[in-house]
Amino acid sequence: MDPAAKVEMPTPKISERRAYDINGWWMLVLALALMLLGAAAVLLGVLGGGGTAALVAGIAVGSVLAVAGLVLAVGLTAVAPGEARVLQVLGRYSGTVRTDGLRWVNPLSERQKISTRIRNHETGLAKVNDLDGNPIEISAVVVWQVRDTARAVFEVDDFVEFVAFQTEAAVRHIAGSYPYDNAEETSLRDNADEITAQLSAEVTQRVASAGVDIVESRITGLAYAPEIAQAMLRRQQAGAIVAARQRIVEGAVGMVQLALDRLVEDDVVELDEERKATMVSNLLVVLCGDRDAQPVLNTGSLYQ
Repeated sequence: MDPAAKVEMPTPKISERRAYDINGWWMLVLALALMLLGAAAVLLGVLGGGGTAALVAGIAVGSVLAVAGLVLAVGLTAVAPGEARVLQVLGRYSGTVRTDGLRWVNPLSERQKISTRIRNHETGLAKVNDLDGNPIEISAVVVWQVRDTARAVFEVDDFVEFVAFQTEAAVRHIAGSYPYDNAEETSLRDNADEITAQLSAEVTQRVASAGVDIVESRITGLAYAPEIAQAMLRRQQAGAIVAARQRIVEGAVGMVQLALDRLVEDDVVELDEERKATMVSNLLVVLCGDRDAQPVLNTGSLYQ
């Protein structure tokens, strides 16, 4: 399993483009004016006393003006900051409105609201096997944002659900591509920065067709599964004890060597090879022991 393998996703067939929209406040004023003029025309026809022809003409003109004002009013749409409107006219994508405020678009268009704010998605605690086959539990959080609203709407059924499923798939793939703990190669526990970078790259590849950008990803939970946690803890403790003993022995050997060199250099006492070996043995026992040494007072000579 190659963790760096490229994820093959379908090539998007649509991209976001700007829709035709204008300032909605001017269109709101125009729509109100047309509706008021229509009402005035109807009243004028009814109250004008010009006969049936004037009445019919007033009602017709007033109705046309009122309907025109209502049609213009239907095209008004409010866009909040951090949101966009995806427009469709008779089933065809006609563009996206990202300018916030009151905007006016084609009254015949169907408008779908899409949030372009930054979002968080946290995966559940997934139980998977690492590269060595050990069961582990892992979870991650992904920070993402919609970049292409057209792809988010038309390339997938539900882009929020799509991001959730693809993120979990990427987390499981990454967890199974590396060992949990290994001092000789990249591991999940010891190489967090490299693992999270690989996770971000894979999630980005998986969700690109949905028009989503990954801002950041981070592993939030990582542990051995409960059934092997105690055994792995004992193994880690044993490794730590061995490493500590190794450091102690290295330090003790250096101290013994220093002691022998100082004795020879200062001509304190002359030791033969057998006495040197005895002294080295005693010093190593004292320095490497995990308990305090019990001093023994020698009242005789060195060789008794």
